[in-house]
Amino acid sequence: MKKFLFDRLMALIGLLVLSPVFLFIALLIRMKMPDGPVLFRQKRVGRYGKLFTLVKFRTMKMGYDGSTVSVAGESRITPLGVVLRKYKLDELPELWNVLIGDMSFVGPRPDVPGYADRLQGKARGILKLRPGITCEATLKYRNEEELLAAQPDPRRYNDEVIYPDKVRINLEYLENHTFIGDIRIILKTLYLLHD
Repeated sequence: MKKFLFDRLMALIGLLVLSPVFLFIALLIRMKMPDGPVLFRQKRVGRYGKLFTLVKFRTMKMGYDGSTVSVAGESRITPLGVVLRKYKLDELPELWNVLIGDMSFVGPRPDVPGYADRLQGKARGILKLRPGITCEATLKYRNEEELLAAQPDPRRYNDEVIYPDKVRINLEYLENHTFIGDIRIILKTLYLLHD
């Protein structure tokens, strides 16, 4: 309950304080990428396997129906999108998802349905958690797109190396998370964003 109230209060404060930043980014997207919406919406798997709509700032060109695995340097990512993704500014609208209870500040990143379906046995326990904006797995793989770009088969490397490791890290979080531990992860995330 403490975490849930903290999430909602801080998300509300964040949305209010950062509203000028939201407006500025929205105007940039409208000017630099006028061919589509400002926001990107995608169905993700939330707590207990329930689908919800994740909201982010759009960073890609319209009309792409390819892989859900993003790789640095892809032509589908616009120049503005590269900047937004580098500094995680594209994820600011997820504060709305936190405010309405779909997400938490800290928790496993929400998967698209195809990946969540791969969770088997004990690993399905991860779905008991509310998905988050950040977590230890996100921090470990904060340069994931660059790492994937260096692989001959990015999708295979993600499926066979990165994704299983993220599941392992998220299971450790499931078994050991605390409110104080979440605060540490938030602070570590803020520090690494400026590193």
